[in-house]
Amino acid sequence: MKYAGMPFGMWTLFAPSFRNQLTAVFGYGTNTAKAITKKAKPKYREIISELPEFEKGDRFKMNLVNCAMISAFILSMPERPKVDRLTDYYAKSMMTKPMKWFCRMSGKSKFTEKDIAGMKATAALRAADRNPYSWNMELYEYPDDSGYEGRFTKCGICVLMKKLGLYDLTPALCRLDYTMSEAGGATDFVRQYTLASGGPYCDCGYKKKSFVKAGTEAGR
Repeated sequence: MKYAGMPFGMWTLFAPSFRNQLTAVFGYGTNTAKAITKKAKPKYREIISELPEFEKGDRFKMNLVNCAMISAFILSMPERPKVDRLTDYYAKSMMTKPMKWFCRMSGKSKFTEKDIAGMKATAALRAADRNPYSWNMELYEYPDDSGYEGRFTKCGICVLMKKLGLYDLTPALCRLDYTMSEAGGATDFVRQYTLASGGPYCDCGYKKKSFVKAGTEAGR
């Protein structure tokens, strides 16, 4: 994968946040945080350079680029982080003001015809059949019209984290799904399994907040 383009843009956008949260979450001093970030940048570029290019229409390239970034920071830290602290660090590093805005805009278009069509197209693409660092999913629309579930049987993040020797830390990245759903304001995220925790698949369920509210009020 070429560094120019999305990987470069994502580093420019998020590296300052990743650096600042090294101090806020892990307690590293300012100079140490700067040193970690300086070390992480070439590591990030190295990771990116060893990844294949994604197909046009593959919506998960950004997910893997984000994984490469957090991995570069982990590999540049003086000590290997624990999952709980890393979960907090990753969420706070990713949820910048632009990202929160992006989530709100995505929330406004959730469950529209365009959104459903996009999910169906992603399921049909089965990109991981050709690129092990991508994802395969199936779409299940809830029969009560309360939302839908994306059920993933292959996960590019799992593959990359295994390659980098960081697989035990993968659950820290999985948790961001909840954070982004909450920031979007339109859905309640529900999940039973993840591949990283030994499940048969990763289920990403999106329940309409309006549906949950109506159902709750009706049951009173």
